[in-house]
Amino acid sequence: MTSKIVTSIIRILFLGVLFIFLFYPDRFNITFAYPGAPQSDNWYIRVTKSFFWLLLVIEILRIFYYGVVKSKAKGILANIVTIATPLIITLIFLEIIFMYIPQSHEGVLSKASQIWWEKYWNPVNQLGYHDKEVTAQAGKKQVLVIGDSFAAGHGLKSVTERFSDQLEDKLGKSQYSVYNLGVSGADTRDEAKRLEEFPVKPDVIVLQYFPNDIEKVGREKGLSLSGAAPYGDLKGPMATLVKRFYLPNFIYWQLPHTGFSTFEKFVQTAYTDTTILNAHLRDLSKMVAYKDSTGAKMYAVFIPFLFQLDKSAGYTKPVEDYLRSHGVTVVTLNDGIAKIPEKDRVVGKNDGHGSAVLNGLIADRLFEAMKKN
Repeated sequence: MTSKIVTSIIRILFLGVLFIFLFYPDRFNITFAYPGAPQSDNWYIRVTKSFFWLLLVIEILRIFYYGVVKSKAKGILANIVTIATPLIITLIFLEIIFMYIPQSHEGVLSKASQIWWEKYWNPVNQLGYHDKEVTAQAGKKQVLVIGDSFAAGHGLKSVTERFSDQLEDKLGKSQYSVYNLGVSGADTRDEAKRLEEFPVKPDVIVLQYFPNDIEKVGREKGLSLSGAAPYGDLKGPMATLVKRFYLPNFIYWQLPHTGFSTFEKFVQTAYTDTTILNAHLRDLSKMVAYKDSTGAKMYAVFIPFLFQLDKSAGYTKPVEDYLRSHGVTVVTLNDGIAKIPEKDRVVGKNDGHGSAVLNGLIADRLFEAMKKN
């Protein structure tokens, strides 16, 4: 029996090498490259990790069987091992289970959100957008929707739930082609650049605007957002445990972290600081200039903080006024959003992106505005 226990210990040592390779590749400058990285979590890597844990369970059970059960060991050590073994195995199986549970979050910060991204973030066209392929379609009016993760449809399981796709259905696919240029984390400057580089010249431009679109300019001008770094509240071994393993990571992201009030203060300061605001408006002017150069009709949809409707409108009013003064039709939503129950405005309790219901409201308002013009 001793030889069998020693054999299992040796196998566990070999598994330890595999453990370091799978869970700490960055320590050896190893990078796993696969489509969708780093936003999505690769299914094959998760399967490999699952097999690793199952092999470890086999060796733990083998040691327990020969070291305690078959040898009929007694005493404090045997009792501790008897209690610890099922606990460890339970935790391992929970870790395996949570490797396959998707849950969308703000951005792609958690492992569950990376699983969600891998499962639901399709299609992705050759230009890298979460949208259909770009094709030449003579005789159709071309509508370009530009924005951030709200436009891209973060948290929605199907692109058919997005306001851009719903708008195309309402306009009629035989007469309009609507392309979605939404990118998670995009800011106004990046959006203007991507709009100019897109191979299709628009007849209509739809700008989806969110109060955090000013964030990048604010940071560039020295405005800081304290406590917003992911995992910034973790130190030492706990940080490693939460960042690298699925079960503790899932639990961590169910708990509250940086409060909304911290980010709200950042946004409020950014929109009231003329240096930051003017720099932001200069970025917007590039988009307006592109609109003028193409002769496209432009609409701007202002999505507010979904639980702070009135405050959001106050923050972004200077941007709305600027766009209106440059011939952009501003589409308002706050009165319609106020009629939607708060829990139905977002995709989930851990993800504040717009729900399918909210996207439907946006599509309706845009369609009504476009019919008038």
